[in-house]
Amino acid sequence: MNDDNFIKGRGAQQNVPNKFLEHSYETRDDFLEFCRIEGEEADKNKTQYISIFPKTIVNKVTSPDVEMTFSMNPYQGCEHGCIYCYARNTHEFWGYGAGLDFERKILVKKSAPQLLEEKLKSKRWQARTIVLSGNTDCYQPAEKRFKITRACLEVFLKYRHPVGIITKNALVLRDLDILKELGKYGLIGVNVSVTSLYEETRRILEPRTTTIKKRLETIRILSENGIPVNAMLAPIIPGINSHEILNLAKAVSENGALSFGFTVVRLNGAIGQVFSDWIRKALPDRADKVLHQIEECHGGSLNDSRFGVRNRGEGKIAAQIHDLVKLAKQTYFKEKTFPVLNHDMHAEYKEGQLSLF
Repeated sequence: MNDDNFIKGRGAQQNVPNKFLEHSYETRDDFLEFCRIEGEEADKNKTQYISIFPKTIVNKVTSPDVEMTFSMNPYQGCEHGCIYCYARNTHEFWGYGAGLDFERKILVKKSAPQLLEEKLKSKRWQARTIVLSGNTDCYQPAEKRFKITRACLEVFLKYRHPVGIITKNALVLRDLDILKELGKYGLIGVNVSVTSLYEETRRILEPRTTTIKKRLETIRILSENGIPVNAMLAPIIPGINSHEILNLAKAVSENGALSFGFTVVRLNGAIGQVFSDWIRKALPDRADKVLHQIEECHGGSLNDSRFGVRNRGEGKIAAQIHDLVKLAKQTYFKEKTFPVLNHDMHAEYKEGQLSLF
């Protein structure tokens, strides 16, 4: 890695133009070089929190490749800075870039708990599992400050409504008290993302995330408290973590995970440019090999939008990944099953409330 040109603590190493904007700005390389020579700080690398005011918070998920029907995101953008994150492209809809903007301009939805409560108490709403973090991590660093996710979990508990969580942050354990209550009624399932067992890989791939040791500990503590955990070994990136599939599956299983899921990495939209720039700076010795192997999984392109194929990949390398996943499930998860969440209590709760009147 060339430390002189690497922005520490971030995944993306550049801002990329927003395709929806007619005008954009660029930080010129000669200006950055001038700042380095003169000892000036060109970029303070601070995170900015921006409040936004959506009219709704629960989103219907229509993609056939995603195993969820509804999601909600207390935050847009994510300070974790995972270089491969598919959500980077969505930041362009807000007028920002998919590169450094995605990690440094975090949009905060303080009204999320109130909007969620309005949704759950609606007479027309029938319980369907709502997943926190369908887009960006609900336990990213901003949550420690704003506590929006915790407030939303309190709403789910109040209305006895099923909720799923996707995270790679041990901060989820802060809310163990609420999660245990939800768990008593079969209303909670947590998906913990684990993409490598090597800290060196984790630090450059997901720079502001919880350590691997802490993630495995999080799976263990949740499981010991009766909260079902599915591990997300995703994405699998050829040449970076594809050789770890069996060891990853073994580690999460030994710590209590009941199942695991995976995807083959794809680099749609601006993510292809962000990832390519990053890997040539972070892993220059294997950049070409990794990029070519990703292309082999997607018909010769980094970009793949085909339903049914885009998350699974195709070709010899993808087939090898699928074979390892199959072996991992047979070896470490043969006697395990992730439970179906309880969808009946919410209707009973609303009926009980209506009977009071």
